[in-house]
Amino acid sequence: MDADRPLIDRRPEPKSAGPMTAEPMSAGSRLGRIALVAVPALFLGYFFVYPVISITIRGLTVDGSIHLGVVWDVLRNPTLQRIAWFTLWQATVSTLLTVVIAMPAAWAFARFDFRGKRLLKAVTLIPFVLPTLVVGTAFLALVGPRGATGVDLTGTVWIILIAHVFYNYAIVVRGVGAYWERIDPAIEQAARTLGASPATVLRTITLPLLRPAIASTSALVFLFSFTSFGVVLLLGDLTYTTIEVEIWRQATAFLRLDIASTLAVLQLIGVGVVLILYGRYQRRTAVAFRHDVARPPKPTTRREKALVSSILASMIAIIGIPIGVLVWKSFVEPSGGLGFGNYSSLASLPAQSAAFVDPIEAIANSLRFAAIASLIALFIGVVASAALTYSSRRVSSVFDTFVMLPLGTSAVTIGFGFLVALDWPIDLRASLILIPIAHALVAIPFVVRTTTPTLGSIQAQLQDAAATLGASPWRAWWSVEFPLVGRAILVGGAFAFAISMGEFGATAFIARPGSPTMPIAIFKLLGRPGGSPFGAALSMSVILMMVTAAAIVIIDSIRPDQRGEL
Repeated sequence: MDADRPLIDRRPEPKSAGPMTAEPMSAGSRLGRIALVAVPALFLGYFFVYPVISITIRGLTVDGSIHLGVVWDVLRNPTLQRIAWFTLWQATVSTLLTVVIAMPAAWAFARFDFRGKRLLKAVTLIPFVLPTLVVGTAFLALVGPRGATGVDLTGTVWIILIAHVFYNYAIVVRGVGAYWERIDPAIEQAARTLGASPATVLRTITLPLLRPAIASTSALVFLFSFTSFGVVLLLGDLTYTTIEVEIWRQATAFLRLDIASTLAVLQLIGVGVVLILYGRYQRRTAVAFRHDVARPPKPTTRREKALVSSILASMIAIIGIPIGVLVWKSFVEPSGGLGFGNYSSLASLPAQSAAFVDPIEAIANSLRFAAIASLIALFIGVVASAALTYSSRRVSSVFDTFVMLPLGTSAVTIGFGFLVALDWPIDLRASLILIPIAHALVAIPFVVRTTTPTLGSIQAQLQDAAATLGASPWRAWWSVEFPLVGRAILVGGAFAFAISMGEFGATAFIARPGSPTMPIAIFKLLGRPGGSPFGAALSMSVILMMVTAAAIVIIDSIRPDQRGEL
C-alpha cells in the first residue's frame, strides 16, 4: 500500500445526548441521520466495495462459472508460492526491525522533556508521509548503483528492509510513545525501589503494559510492509517481488487478469486478518489509560542526558541521512559539480524523447489531482465523521469499520478494481476523474480520524442552545459545530493533499500517457538509461518531498489537541 497509512487515534465515546440523538426523535432528525450514513456509504459502495467484489468474481470465474479450483491452481504455482513466502517473511522481519529500532526513541519522547521535542516529534512524521517512490529514490541515492556510500544494495533484501524501517519508524515512535506517556512512572519507580533492575522492570512491568500498543502498531507496520509496492518495485529490481508488485506485473505486463485477480483476493484475505487483529488491540489501547498525562521531567543525571542524546542522535541519523543524501545528490550534475542543472533539465527532458512525459506537466497534474482529491476526501470524510458522532453505538461501530476498510486495502488492488469494474452504468475507466477518486479513497480514513474526535468533544449544551433558539439540526451544525471543527478539517485536508501527491500504486493502473503524475514521472525517469534522467528523478523527488513536508508543517502547526497520535 502506497503512501497510504492510518492515524493511530482513539475516537471518544459517542455522545449520549444531542439535538440529533435526543428522544423523542423527529422525522427530520431520523432522515438527517440516514442521509449522513447514506452519502459516504454510496460513495464507498460504488468506488470500493463494487470493484473489490468484481475482482473477487473475476478471480474465481472460469468459462463463465465460478470455480474455487482457480485459487488452488495459483496456490500450487511454485513461483507464486515463493512470492507469497517472501511477502510474508519480509513483512515480519521489517516489523521486528522497526519495533526494535524505534522503541528507544518512543521511550525518550514518553519519559523526558527536552529542548526541540515538538520539532523532533514532527520530524519523525516526515518519512511516514513521504511518497514511497521518494523513499525508494532516496535509498537509491544512498546505497544504489550511483549511491553516495559506494555500496550498491539494489536487488538485495537488505535495502528493502532498511527502507521499510525508515518508512514505518514514526508509527512505533508516536504510537507506542503516546501510550507509554499514559503509564504512571510511579509504577516503574516502585519496582526499582524494591530492588528490581532496569531490565527486570522493563521485562516484567513496562513491556506487559505496553503490549496492546506494541501489538497494534506492529500490525500497522506489518500491513504496510505486506502491501509494499513502490519501495519493492524500485529497490527489489524484480529480484524480490511482493504480492502487490506481482498483481501489477500480471495485470499490466502479462495481461493475466485471472492470476492478478486471484492474487488480489488472497491479499485481501491476509489484509483482513491483520485489520481484525489491529482493531482488537486498538480498542484495548483506547480504554487502558485515561488519566491526564503529566509533563515529563527533563533528563537530569549525566547518564540520562547521555542516553537521551544518543537516542535522539540515532533518530536524526535514521531519518536525516537518506533525506539529506537525496537533496545533496539532486544538486550533483553529470559533470560532477554542484548546481541546479538537474532541476533545469526538468523543462528540457521531453525534447530528448517525444514519447516521454513532460515533468512540468506531471507536477501540474499532481497538484490538480491532489486539490480535487482533497475536496472529495473532505466532503465524504466530514459527512462520515458526523454520521459516526450522531449515530447509535451499534451503528457507529459497524460504520466506523466500513469507512476504515479502504485504508487496509492495497492501492494496487483499488486501481486494478477500477479497471475491472467501473464500466457500468457509465464507463469511467478512461476518465481522469478516477485518479483523484482513487486518491480520495485512501485519504478519507485520515479525514475521519482527525475530525471525529473533535466533533465528539463538542459539548451537547452548545447544540441544545442553538436548537432552543430555533435552529434546525443542519443549521446548528453549520453555525456551531463547523467553526469549532474547522482546524481538524484543515488537518485532514493537509493529510489528503500529501497522500494524493505521493500515491503511486493505484495511479500506476489508471493514469493515462497524457496525464502523468509526479510519482509516475519519477518512476519513468529512473527507468531510463543515462545520468541526466537519474538526476532529474532526484530533483523531482526533492520537489515532491518538499510539498509533502509543507503539508506536515501545516498539520503540526494547526493540529488540534486530540487523544491520538500518528
